[in-house]
Amino acid sequence: MLAGIILAAGEGTRMKSRTPKVLHCLCGKELLRYPVELLGRAGVDRIVVVVSPANQDAVKELLGDTVEYAVQPAMTGTAGAVKAAAGILKGQAQQILVIGGDSPLVTDESVLRLIGGHQEEGRQMSILSGIVEGSRGMGRISRDQGSQQNVLGIVEAVDDTERDGQPVEVNSGVYCFEAEWLWENLAKVDAGSGRESYLTDLAAVAAETGGSVAALPSNDPDEVLGVNNRVELARLEDIQRRRIREHWMLEGVTISDPSSVMIDAGVTIGQDTVLLPNTMLLGNTSIGSGCEVGPGSVVKDSSVGDNCRVTSSALEEAVMEAGVDIGPFSHLRPGAYLESGVHIGNYVEVKESRFAAGAVMGHFGYVGDASIGANVNMGAGTVTCNYDGKDKLRSVVERDAFIGCDTMLVAPVTIGEGAVTGAGAVITKDVPPARLAVGVPAKIVDR
Repeated sequence: MLAGIILAAGEGTRMKSRTPKVLHCLCGKELLRYPVELLGRAGVDRIVVVVSPANQDAVKELLGDTVEYAVQPAMTGTAGAVKAAAGILKGQAQQILVIGGDSPLVTDESVLRLIGGHQEEGRQMSILSGIVEGSRGMGRISRDQGSQQNVLGIVEAVDDTERDGQPVEVNSGVYCFEAEWLWENLAKVDAGSGRESYLTDLAAVAAETGGSVAALPSNDPDEVLGVNNRVELARLEDIQRRRIREHWMLEGVTISDPSSVMIDAGVTIGQDTVLLPNTMLLGNTSIGSGCEVGPGSVVKDSSVGDNCRVTSSALEEAVMEAGVDIGPFSHLRPGAYLESGVHIGNYVEVKESRFAAGAVMGHFGYVGDASIGANVNMGAGTVTCNYDGKDKLRSVVERDAFIGCDTMLVAPVTIGEGAVTGAGAVITKDVPPARLAVGVPAKIVDR
């Protein structure tokens, strides 16, 4: 069995934040979720997240019962963190995969290659490494100078100044261990003059005792990068956003100005959709096929169906079925739902309201807490007066009704099927089906 340990107990003091480092977001997803999901896709049978007493509640709130937890009571280093998981995993797995909770760029391909090589060769320790131009303070892989280039250990950059200024192989902090060997040799890692002990020292332990240890360079050196501060967080987010854009372009999405488009990790996009400049797709958003989004649109936690157009508009927690167009400069707030064929023009705000198929609101206005029937025309300047100072109240406009320009619908009120309101009407009472209401306050008159 293969088990995984995710190291998430670090204090992250360089982030200068009240939020634990591993809960900061990168491309709309908490850093910690990246390794958790990665290990799940890699087929890891049990995942243990090592937390600190200070962050355990926040981490458990994020991940729930999808993983197991071990508490590292004091900051005793990465070796101490793995020891904290021993009570759960000792004797329960043949191999142990270890990864940091702040390593969001590691790919499935590299982890599967690391695991496969480790198991096939029967190694005691395998390390995912990367060749970088500047080590940025990361530990460096030390190899012998013979033909085999065997790994001798991992050394700190300050102790390896001879290789400064040239490409160097560095440690990613991703390891695969033979489990029994790991538990036996953790005790050999010396905390030295400090109170922290590090997993990196196990590479030298393996080499000195005749164990099999190997470092496998990643095909993409960006994978070795981790997050220690907000500058590095921004740098990694830029890399990940580029990866995301390239993924969707290869899947059939057109992005006319990639550097100006932001797509979060949880977004899905259909083929032949076009993303125009300065567009942001955030959170758990889905965009169908054949759509055009932008320029300057922001879509967050929303669902957009096939063949829709979102022009210079904002959506949040909203739904657009197929064949809907909106904008420019309109806003769908949480609870907005537009059925197939709805047209929303410019400067329209919709909140907690449903527009049935074929309904139209072409210009200016606010619709909140309302049900708009099929094929209704909502005239320019229409406003639902949904708040009486205490409660939010609903308006209902039944199918085929025609709402004249500048109509005020003072909720709660119902406009019957096929009814008409005159321009500037203030509707304070229900309008029966197929009748005409005009005036302030509106009265029913013959058509």
